[in-house]
Amino acid sequence: MDLGPPAAEQKLNADVPWDAFDPDEYIKHNYLEIQDVDEEILSHVRDHFSDHFRGRAGRVHSGIDVGAGPNLYPALAMLPWCDRITLLERSESNLDYLRRQLRGYDAHWDQFWAVLRKDEAYAVLDEVHGRRLAEAVGAPEPGSLFDLCGSDRRWDLGTMFFVAESITTDLGEFRRGVGCFMHVLNPGAPFAAAFMEHSEGYQVGSQEFPALDVDVAEVRTLLDNYAEDVTIHRTANPQQLVRDGYTGMILACGRRKS
Repeated sequence: MDLGPPAAEQKLNADVPWDAFDPDEYIKHNYLEIQDVDEEILSHVRDHFSDHFRGRAGRVHSGIDVGAGPNLYPALAMLPWCDRITLLERSESNLDYLRRQLRGYDAHWDQFWAVLRKDEAYAVLDEVHGRRLAEAVGAPEPGSLFDLCGSDRRWDLGTMFFVAESITTDLGEFRRGVGCFMHVLNPGAPFAAAFMEHSEGYQVGSQEFPALDVDVAEVRTLLDNYAEDVTIHRTANPQQLVRDGYTGMILACGRRKS
């Protein structure tokens, strides 16, 4: 894979003005209408979690979505299985967006729930899923992905969507970020992690944000250090790309090594 730009051009996570992230602008370009690629990814995540938990009594204790941003569908995907869900987010503007959504989320998220509810475990929550989400989360938690590396807390289920590769141009920082996510998952915990493939960075409103060029080989090799039963799904239909500057999306579903 491409090891990224020379050191002089690198941008680390700490250098990025995350509070300038505009969640409404991001939603407008990414999630206002569900894309075919989102439906494909969400279907894989739904099936992965359902296959893992089907036949087990009750819900697991806790789930975490790392770098939640202005995206509710990872949390919705965990909803049938969790009593508590942590939405970890660094950007104050995104935290404010999440707080507003937990008071009553916007109707466009129903498109994503419609994909999830094709499984009976989700369908039975149809009438209460909005309230259940608010109850399970309570309030989003301010914090960085990298804070998790030194944490003693553990979760039974985890998601991380378009985070570790979309906050830095440094390969070492990317690898550390994935390791921090894996560090807080209990042994055997199922997870879903998604990555932009060969991303060149991205713009939200007038603000530019960094990204690291990663591919399937890098993701698989890195996850082999932490996970088992990993399945990689790659979506790379040119007609499904939501913006310029990347070649597809990589979804990894697996379990934390025992």
